[in-house]
Amino acid sequence: MVDRNGTAPGFAVDLSNCDREPIHVLGTVQPFGFLIALTADWLVSRVSANSAQFIGLSPQEMLGKPVSGVLSAEAIHSLRNRITLLRGPDSVERLFSIPLIDGGQPFDIAVHFSGQLVVIEAEPAAHDEMEASSTVRSMVARLAQADSMTAFLRDGARQVRALTGFDRVMVYRFADGGDGEVVAEALKPGIDSFFGLHYPASDIPAQARALYLRNIFRVIADIGADAVPIVPQLDPTGAALDMSLCITRAVSPIHIEYLRNMGVGASLSISIIVEGKLWGLFACHHYAPRLPTFAQRSAAELFGQIFSMMLESRERGDTAAYEGKARQVADRLLSAVAQDHDLLSNARWLGDIIFDTIPADGVGVYIDGQMTFSGLTPDEPAFVAIVGMLNQVAASQVYTTDCLSAVLPDAAAYADRASGILAIPLSRRPRDYVVLFRAEQLRSVRWAGNPEKEIDYGPNGPRLTPRKSFEAWSQLVQGTALPFTPAELRVAEALRTALLEVILRLSDSADAERQRAHEKQELLIAELNHRVRNILSLIRGLLSQTRDSARSVDEFIGTLESRVHALARAHDQITADRWAPARLYDLIEVEAGAYLGERRDRVRLTGPNVLLTPGCFTVLALVLHEMLTNAAKYGALSDNGTVAIDWRVDGDGSLLIDWTESGGPAVVAPTRRGFGSTVIERSIPYDLGGQADINYRLAGIEAQFCIPSRHVVSVLPDRAGAERAKPAAPVTAGLLKGRNVLLVEDNMIIAMDGEDALRDLGAEVTTASSVGRAREAIAIQSVDMAVLDFNLGHETSLPVADLLAEKGIPFLFATGYGDGLELPTRFEDVVLLKKPYSGATLAQALAPIIEA
Repeated sequence: MVDRNGTAPGFAVDLSNCDREPIHVLGTVQPFGFLIALTADWLVSRVSANSAQFIGLSPQEMLGKPVSGVLSAEAIHSLRNRITLLRGPDSVERLFSIPLIDGGQPFDIAVHFSGQLVVIEAEPAAHDEMEASSTVRSMVARLAQADSMTAFLRDGARQVRALTGFDRVMVYRFADGGDGEVVAEALKPGIDSFFGLHYPASDIPAQARALYLRNIFRVIADIGADAVPIVPQLDPTGAALDMSLCITRAVSPIHIEYLRNMGVGASLSISIIVEGKLWGLFACHHYAPRLPTFAQRSAAELFGQIFSMMLESRERGDTAAYEGKARQVADRLLSAVAQDHDLLSNARWLGDIIFDTIPADGVGVYIDGQMTFSGLTPDEPAFVAIVGMLNQVAASQVYTTDCLSAVLPDAAAYADRASGILAIPLSRRPRDYVVLFRAEQLRSVRWAGNPEKEIDYGPNGPRLTPRKSFEAWSQLVQGTALPFTPAELRVAEALRTALLEVILRLSDSADAERQRAHEKQELLIAELNHRVRNILSLIRGLLSQTRDSARSVDEFIGTLESRVHALARAHDQITADRWAPARLYDLIEVEAGAYLGERRDRVRLTGPNVLLTPGCFTVLALVLHEMLTNAAKYGALSDNGTVAIDWRVDGDGSLLIDWTESGGPAVVAPTRRGFGSTVIERSIPYDLGGQADINYRLAGIEAQFCIPSRHVVSVLPDRAGAERAKPAAPVTAGLLKGRNVLLVEDNMIIAMDGEDALRDLGAEVTTASSVGRAREAIAIQSVDMAVLDFNLGHETSLPVADLLAEKGIPFLFATGYGDGLELPTRFEDVVLLKKPYSGATLAQALAPIIEA
């Protein structure tokens, strides 16, 4: 007998144990078929109470009798042959259109072992002539053509619906915690979609998920049908029949109530198993009773198994491709670290390398108490707390969590920067780590009803009543990051192992010469990186700001091109002389010529011949470009007016620029602040520390700009405008005529360039590449002055400078260190010439020495 809840006697389902309901021993079957269980010696042990409806024999007429007295000899022969094919504890075999009794109707039969018992389930044959293998073969061929995972899942749902005829077929994927999401769906027109809905783990409890692994196919033909008990319920030892593999097994009342609340009349599920784990289900619903034929169900089960294998193959292929790429990145990382282990403490470099394979928002490195950061990360005190937590829980292994605040409550304060972490230990002791951070993903999870189901006493007694509403119920998930995937964890573990080997190998090697070479190289690279990064950041800012202010794609492209060309022209001018100071007049003239063409004569220039630093030059290039653009679009140059640009240097050396427009249309102050206006008004104050004032007067725009003196290199005696009209010979020609100059330079190319520059100034040049050769040159010939490269590779030119000072010969230092060079106190007044230098800058540096 079964109790009124349809469960086995002695087990009452209530709030404390509904997730442990023994659904595999319910003791009832669905009425569309019947069940016979046989002992090892083929005696009838159990029979469902509805057997007389199918074969005319009641349980009482069969129990305890040999099966030969119940079923026909031909049926027994077929069953025995099929049972020999059973392999493994969860194997089920099927027979089609077999008469069980002489002269009786044919049945479709499933047979399997349940412990020591042979369980036979039968239902009237449907005489379905569908050939399952060819049907499934064509379905699989179509499935193989899906070009993406989304299309693959969607096509799987469509084909299961076509095969079974159910109103709704969902592909339901389980998450790690047991909750799930509908990731694909095929629907009968006119019914609501469940796509994207999430369901809590309690909707498919743990024992149900375990059963789905054993019995991959499950059908409920009619949720309104009365369950049929099995006779007897318990064997002489008091054990109930394990019905885990039974195709006719009845349904838990809780699940019936759940389906009834959804309005479902029949359901079917096919397990999707990947790498031995329950990946998800094909969950099928019908809004009226429905029982696909035995052949259709067999084909659907076969399709589900092949679908699982194809899904596993796709996921493995994606994982293999990902891990292959990750290995290449790891090889580059390890090769670099093996050559320079200081890279391990460079968070920016590590982030650039690792983020290619393990996406993250930031990285923090903790080595010997020293911390470095890149990207979105917590601050130093918070990072120290994280490292302390890792020392307790990580056990020198890769550690991850997607909700850091769950293990470290204080982390809730910086969840917007670090809600998830992946920690890679760098030492055997719990001390040094590379930690990847992922920010929280503020997202709305669409639950199918409130996941916190209300406690209530339902129609089936003191148990949890399934929720009555399946409408979307949103929950904002905070403090949780995108989890690191198993493949990403495997990559992290491989990195940990390899890095540990490299660190152990390098721990006892400290090469002083390599360290000195590294410092020299780092200085050069730092300068290059600084300039390149500044340029890239500037371009990125131009892209972003131009995009925000553009009203169309064409306007965006045109404006961006003009601004980038303005920068390019400015860089051409300052790099033509090896990043030396450049003339303001050239900047304005080139910009006006490029933008206005033949109309550039309407821009009148007046002012001294001012040289500006390269940094100031690029800032002014953008400002003047925007001013000329506005004038050509809306101001004086859009009509027949003119622009007057006047500049002068005041008493403290600051450059004052006046911009005056006249003769154009009436001016109206802009109502919208675009990026161009921001560049004009804020670039000079922000980047140069100067001032910018713009006045929108009716007769024309007037603007005043002030450039601080530190950006003004020099003011040459000739006026800029005069030189344009009459390009005279450089004033420096013949500056060193009749003088012998010693050039000390260890780089041959730079030495040749320096020789040419000095000869152009009229000098006789002697070149030396080392301190020894310089001393020889001074000893054997007359030297009037010298240009000394400070760093001569393995030595400096200070001994040469001391010898020249002793002889009273003037000299200057040429250096690539710029302002970072620290000279001894005795030479603090010596002129420094920054590399790279040109003939003009060399003449400027030597002129004061000659005058003195």
